[in-house]
Amino acid sequence: MKYQSVAILGAGAVGSYVMWGLAKKKEIDLCVVASGARKARYERDGFVINGQVYHPVVRTPEEAAGVDLLIVATKYQALHPALGDIQTVAGGHATVMSLMNGVDSEEIIGEVIDPVQIVHSLIKVASERKGNQVVFDPETTIGIVYGEADLSRGTGRIEALNDLFADTGLHYRATDVILTEIWSKFRLNVPNNQAQAMVGCGVGAYRDSEHVAFLRDRLREEVDRIAEKKGIDFDKADTSSTFGSKVRDRARYSTLQDLDAGRHTEVDMFAGAVVRMGRELGIPTPYNEFTYHMIKALEEKNDGKFDYE
Repeated sequence: MKYQSVAILGAGAVGSYVMWGLAKKKEIDLCVVASGARKARYERDGFVINGQVYHPVVRTPEEAAGVDLLIVATKYQALHPALGDIQTVAGGHATVMSLMNGVDSEEIIGEVIDPVQIVHSLIKVASERKGNQVVFDPETTIGIVYGEADLSRGTGRIEALNDLFADTGLHYRATDVILTEIWSKFRLNVPNNQAQAMVGCGVGAYRDSEHVAFLRDRLREEVDRIAEKKGIDFDKADTSSTFGSKVRDRARYSTLQDLDAGRHTEVDMFAGAVVRMGRELGIPTPYNEFTYHMIKALEEKNDGKFDYE
């Protein structure tokens, strides 16, 4: 088995990291999926990744249909609107990897394609995005982690992914406990993305402020109680799953980057998902519920909803 054609849906920070690596594999057919004005903008401006301009082939979903591998790297709020495109590109053939945050994107994608097509995965890349420019440190980036949720499927697809990512500069790792790994990343994202975003500070505050650290710890404890109820054993995950990519004290994670740029965030995938699962399982989640409404209020503020003058 070999992946000879790859499509990337979602060309933000995560998609740019994958593009940066796979662009080195001249023997594969690589494209970015986009339509209309977005397609025209990508073709005109390209993507600036670590100071270098990339002009990948840009195809509509219909033109990309039939690829061997579809990598989904959209923002959470863009996933449902993109399901039709995913169905068109993937059909009944392509392997699909979702490099999105959260713990439910594979379940959502599985509503429109055969779930058997999905190889579960995650990515850890600390990057900064401004417009069409993305900057990250390839050496300190943890990278892509993937595996079969059902080990009875064998190792064919995993070996093909190993071959695809080899000699690209991408960091990657296969695992036999991918669902636990995904939850381990969720356990990092929920507290670290959100407490920082509410305060509007660099990650150094988790060390320097007992109050910011308190918020982070309470958010994480609610995730831990839900994970325990779901039978997730974090001890099975690789030790690298307990931390993110190395960043400077001034670093601002994706939720705060979105607020800084006036964009809506992925809070529905973080606090929103924790609150929903907590209600389903009968587990109180007051800190995540507060955080959800706080970040939603900050989005409304960015939208001008409170411009009363």
